[in-house]
Amino acid sequence: MTRGPAPKDNAVRRNAHPHAQQLPAGTQPGRELPKALGISTGGAKRFWKTWSQAPQTAAWTATDWAELELTTKLVDGLFLGDLKLAGEIRQRVAKWGATVEDRARLRMTFEKTDETKPEAPSEAPPEVDMDEELYRLLNGS
Repeated sequence: MTRGPAPKDNAVRRNAHPHAQQLPAGTQPGRELPKALGISTGGAKRFWKTWSQAPQTAAWTATDWAELELTTKLVDGLFLGDLKLAGEIRQRVAKWGATVEDRARLRMTFEKTDETKPEAPSEAPPEVDMDEELYRLLNGS
């Protein structure tokens, strides 16, 4: 004998989430970095470019873009040496679905396209494009 009611027959229906967000597969047009922000570091400029063109921005409103502006100012401060800002930046970008884990928690998925084909593995590993500016900042040299 088991305790409790018998499980429902259709677990898929029961586990479906009505608020799942489908993201476009490619990059978005993006926006120009506002000059009024006074961003001075290359790292913060790359941060803006990456996020302004991210698939998540397809549904952004004015308040979301304002949040990106504020976060970009924090990233600029991080690249200027204020390492205490890293935790705040991490929390902010997690709300946008920055990592695979964040997107899973937010129930974000990418649309499937016909162009999506698995790449053939190459013999040589791809070159790593390390952000030397951030590396120097974190290592204190």
